[in-house]
Amino acid sequence: KTIGDAYLAVGGLPTPDPKHAENTVKAAKEISQFMEERLGKLGKERTFEIRIGVHSGSVVAGIVGIKKFAYDIWGDTVNTAARMEQNCEAGKINISQTTYELVKDKFSCEYRGEIDVKGKGQLKMYYVTPTP
Repeated sequence: KTIGDAYLAVGGLPTPDPKHAENTVKAAKEISQFMEERLGKLGKERTFEIRIGVHSGSVVAGIVGIKKFAYDIWGDTVNTAARMEQNCEAGKINISQTTYELVKDKFSCEYRGEIDVKGKGQLKMYYVTPTP
């Protein structure tokens, strides 16, 4: 789903998936790699940079609308994922402590420390490091 100039994706819905965090980070890495290749081909003048934020947790999901229906999700997990993106450097993947605990054995990550996050206080964050 698009939200202004942002894109929201979710893993593990509507059917729960024990690998939701791993699959989401894999998708983030593929998107990031695509954008790096695009930048290399087109240059800065003809493309844009992205930031990716990932958080894991429960959400409320449902159908909204009367004439035009849309599947949507709400909740603190969505808000925290947005904060991960907002506190990320361009070209990087920023994940929360919660997601880190779910993927730390699958991906190499760099601890960023505790970052002050609007409306949430100090949150531990990690960058998923590129694989050589």
